[in-house]
Amino acid sequence: MREYRTILPFIREHKWRYIFGIVALLFVDTANLLVPQVLKKFADWAQFGELTIERTGQAALAIFLLGLTVAAGRYFWRVYIFGTARKLEYWLRDKLFKKYLKLDDNFFNKHRTGDLMAHVTNDVLMVRNSMGGGIIMIVDAVFMTIFTVIMMIYTVGFKTAMVALLALPFITVVVFSMSKPLQRRSRAVQDTFSELTTEVQENISGINSIKAFGIEENRAGSFGKINKDYQTKNMDMLRMSALFDPLIQFIAGIALVIFILYGIRRMLIGSMSLGDFVAVLNYLRMMVWPLMAIGMVVNSFQRGIAAMGRINEIFAAEAKVKETTSAIKISSSKADDASRIEFRDVYFRYADNLPWILQGVSFSLEGNESLAILGRTGSGKSTILNLLLRRYDINSGQILLNGVDVRDLSYEELYSKIAFVEQESFMFSRTIAGNIAFSGDDGYDPEKVREAAEFSQVAEDIEAMPDQYRTWVGERGVTLSGGQKQRLAIARAYYQDAQILVLDDSLSAVDTNTEKDILNHLEELEHGLIIVSQRVSTVQRSKQILVLEDGVISQQGSHAELMQDKDGFYARLYQRQLLESELRDDREEA
Repeated sequence: MREYRTILPFIREHKWRYIFGIVALLFVDTANLLVPQVLKKFADWAQFGELTIERTGQAALAIFLLGLTVAAGRYFWRVYIFGTARKLEYWLRDKLFKKYLKLDDNFFNKHRTGDLMAHVTNDVLMVRNSMGGGIIMIVDAVFMTIFTVIMMIYTVGFKTAMVALLALPFITVVVFSMSKPLQRRSRAVQDTFSELTTEVQENISGINSIKAFGIEENRAGSFGKINKDYQTKNMDMLRMSALFDPLIQFIAGIALVIFILYGIRRMLIGSMSLGDFVAVLNYLRMMVWPLMAIGMVVNSFQRGIAAMGRINEIFAAEAKVKETTSAIKISSSKADDASRIEFRDVYFRYADNLPWILQGVSFSLEGNESLAILGRTGSGKSTILNLLLRRYDINSGQILLNGVDVRDLSYEELYSKIAFVEQESFMFSRTIAGNIAFSGDDGYDPEKVREAAEFSQVAEDIEAMPDQYRTWVGERGVTLSGGQKQRLAIARAYYQDAQILVLDDSLSAVDTNTEKDILNHLEELEHGLIIVSQRVSTVQRSKQILVLEDGVISQQGSHAELMQDKDGFYARLYQRQLLESELRDDREEA
């Protein structure tokens, strides 16, 4: 049960709700325990000829009042125990999601999306069930078992009660022998559910590629295997779970038959009254539920323990890149020079057993200047941006923002200074305006949204849509073209109004004319600008251009300066891309 330590703060905060619910449950159980005593009195009056209309009325009234107590108590324990379990579900899911937001790229690179989704949905549900229905069943099982035994001893004496309770030790053995196998099977089911969720998520996200390559049957087969495995493991657990109730009922049934034979014999010799016999039969009937509840409690808590164990693995995860506890605010130190960036002899690799991605990289971006980074695929261009945003920590060297090491800045401070446009522009399932403002669909400045759209050359496209800025873009922007998504992402960065704008190959899907218009607007901005691209046409306007080759800066300077080295990478790439452009124009004219 140590897995549940994570939710102890919640339990302490809501202990009175649980206590009140348990008290209401105990009132219900007590009322149920008194019903056989009323039936005993009624049966004895009938057996010995003492039954009168008045006594019949008294018995009926007692049953009615006990029934009313049960009804009221059930309402309150449902509200307070089930209601608190629902609050726990919200609390745990919210806490887990916030934990996800605090973890870095290292964590998400190692965990599948389906697993993470399963923790927030299925695992949290299992914990809720154990802390709702599980609490009810465990209180019922303990209280009803103990006090039913006491009431039986009170009614017919110790010896007769022990005859009626022959099943109890056997049921205890069954429960404890099956608890561990149930936990293992529950963990296996939940792990396979994660695989199933991952498979569905990946295939839905990649549905266009699946259809384009005509591999629907292949993917259906892959999903079918995991789905079958999930069914098999569920059936395996179901078979063991299903064995609980029948086995307990079978053992309890044998005990009931033994007591009926024993009780009839006692009544025939006159050592037991009809009322005693009726009362004990009712207590035995009532004992079946707590004995069954023991099995259900084990099942529920084993599932909850397995789920909580998986959730705790997430809570135990630590971001490799950690926010400093003594953050420095740039705005309070050197606000007049807040957009200066400097890399000093930076070395970086993703792991000690992997090759260097960057080696001795040094450069600076002054004030409101522009810097471009050019290079082949895999040369380390995007890595520079990831390090600037502190998605990873460098192995050696320094990265400074306004003279302050980025490791000494809070994330809030760092990201308030830098607006980043990624290679793959992610769109949320909300309106266009909501995507630009990166907010809810109503919490934004409409005029600023339009200004951002005009800046990124996407306003004309938006205004041609039926609902314009309130157009719903669909999941991951499925209704938009690649160029529209990139321009919306640039509009989003503009809306942020940060001091430094960073574009990671973010103009690759737009046409040449639109690219020129966007670059013109970028030049007009009084912001620092970093552009990563593989196209010379995109970077040639920048005041400073870095050429990266195998993680090393091989060339550095303006477009004119780099073109002087005719044999250099930059000049050769420029000539090749210029030739490709001329050939493309010739084909279009033809």
